[in-house]
Amino acid sequence: MLEKVAQAVTNRAPLMRSIAGIMTDAVEENFAQEGRPKWAGLKNPGPRRSGGKILQDSGRLAASITGGSDNDSAVVGTNVKYAAIHQFGGQTRAHLIKPKNKKALAFGGKVVKQVNHPGSKIPARPFLLLTDSDCNEIEQTAEDYLRRVTG
Repeated sequence: MLEKVAQAVTNRAPLMRSIAGIMTDAVEENFAQEGRPKWAGLKNPGPRRSGGKILQDSGRLAASITGGSDNDSAVVGTNVKYAAIHQFGGQTRAHLIKPKNKKALAFGGKVVKQVNHPGSKIPARPFLLLTDSDCNEIEQTAEDYLRRVTG
C-alpha cells in the first residue's frame, strides 16, 4: 500500500491535469455568472456585442482562458494584455482620441478634431478566482485520486 501511495504522490500529472480542468471550468463559470461574487456593474451599459455581459464585449478575454499542468502544478490564465487591469482594477493612462476614418469626432452634440481622455478608473472584476466550492471540488478530486491509486 505504501508503495502505491509513494508512486501516486511521485507521479502527480494526472491529478494536476484534473485540477487544471476544475480551475478552468471555475473561471469559465465566473464569466458566465459575471463574477462569483458579482462584479461591479458597467458605468455605461450601452449596446454591446455580448448582449451586455460584463468583460465579454468581444469575447476575446473569456476565449483566451487556458489551463495547463505538469507533474508539479496546475495553472489557469490568459495572455491578453488588458486582463490584469480587469482582474485587479486600476486607472488607465490619459490619452488622446483622434478619428480613424473621418476628419472629426462627433458625440454629445459636439464635433471636435480630438479629445483629451483623462483615463478611466476600472473596478476590479476578478475572473481568475476560485470559490470555496471550487476549492472543495479540488480537495475532493485529490482525495478520490489517492483512493483510486491505492485501490
